[in-house]
Amino acid sequence: MASLGPSSTEIQTITSPCEWVEDYHQGGYHPVLLGNVFNNGRYKVVRKLGEGSYSTVWLARDLRNSRYVALKILVSEISGSTTELRILRHITEVAPAERARHITQLLDEFEHRGPNGIHKCLVFEPMGPSVNSMVEELPRFNPRRWGVNVRYPPQMAKSILKQSLQSLAFLHENGIAHGDFQPGNMLFTLDDIDSKPEDVLRQEEDEQAMSISPPVQRLDDKQDRWAPRYLCVAQPLAPFTYYAEGFKIKLSDMGGAYFFTDPPTKPVTPLGLRAPELILTGAVDKTLDVWSFGCLLFKHWKTSSLYFTPERKLFNFGLGGVAEGEEPLMLEQTSMEELFDQAGPELDEVEARKVKALIRRILQYDPAKRPSAAEILVDPWFCEIEVEGSLSK
Repeated sequence: MASLGPSSTEIQTITSPCEWVEDYHQGGYHPVLLGNVFNNGRYKVVRKLGEGSYSTVWLARDLRNSRYVALKILVSEISGSTTELRILRHITEVAPAERARHITQLLDEFEHRGPNGIHKCLVFEPMGPSVNSMVEELPRFNPRRWGVNVRYPPQMAKSILKQSLQSLAFLHENGIAHGDFQPGNMLFTLDDIDSKPEDVLRQEEDEQAMSISPPVQRLDDKQDRWAPRYLCVAQPLAPFTYYAEGFKIKLSDMGGAYFFTDPPTKPVTPLGLRAPELILTGAVDKTLDVWSFGCLLFKHWKTSSLYFTPERKLFNFGLGGVAEGEEPLMLEQTSMEELFDQAGPELDEVEARKVKALIRRILQYDPAKRPSAAEILVDPWFCEIEVEGSLSK
């Protein structure tokens, strides 16, 4: 029987902030080194942009068209039948112009055979850091000062929320749920980087500068056939990102997306953004993205209808509900509105009331009562947010 790859005991531990080296095995990641070329020499890898559970993402130079692209290399075990590709193709067919405004554009696709199997490779337009990480790069937080809250300025935060909601509404209008609607999948667009020389964007093979990990070494000193010689530390394109007035946000990573008519059995929505019915019963419908959006407006709201009365009173604090013959355990609960105020948002009292009312409207336990993304866009608070090129009324 052929070996399927190294076990976790055969490779020295690597503590660099990269993917797990143990995930380089048959069915897993494809080993990539800086300078590698793909698709018959067309795409040359110059920098690592990031990694996820099912892919690594690289900045590559398209040598045929003299431009940069983002090369997403899927693990081979899911490369045979990826819903992500079907959804991206569908969006391109039904709404190519709108797609370009809301979703990172798919430019090319091909397959690559490596030691760990056949990998589907998706080529996208290059993008900047995610909303999750870009806030750390804003000039006001560099250098970091003690006691300063690291969060987006109010107008910037509002624009991010509205643009992401517009993108979500676009997907829903076309019968698609994102399935992993969170700040890590909202990306800033770039300044023009195609004019930048390769040496400006190239990631150095420099262990001392911590741009790559120490060498990958097996404990038995044999050469490893499944993992690369080193792992790359992700270097998002923060220095080349446009974040001034009129900045643009697009949704990325459709790996957890699904058609409304074909919901998954195991959604990938982060636990903290999952709707109550998904946590309690596993129910999946088109309103899960909307609940996630409500959580983004206010992340402290983590409750479940199992433990609350219709009047929103906490009636049981024990897992599994109230046992037969026992009295419910009543606890004092701080209201969502109070918690919102305690978070110290940079909003005046009138605007704060509008936001809290919107959160209440979105975070409905009954999925049927939740507003759609399009309905949220015409909420009075969202109507006041100006976004350059806004599609909302």
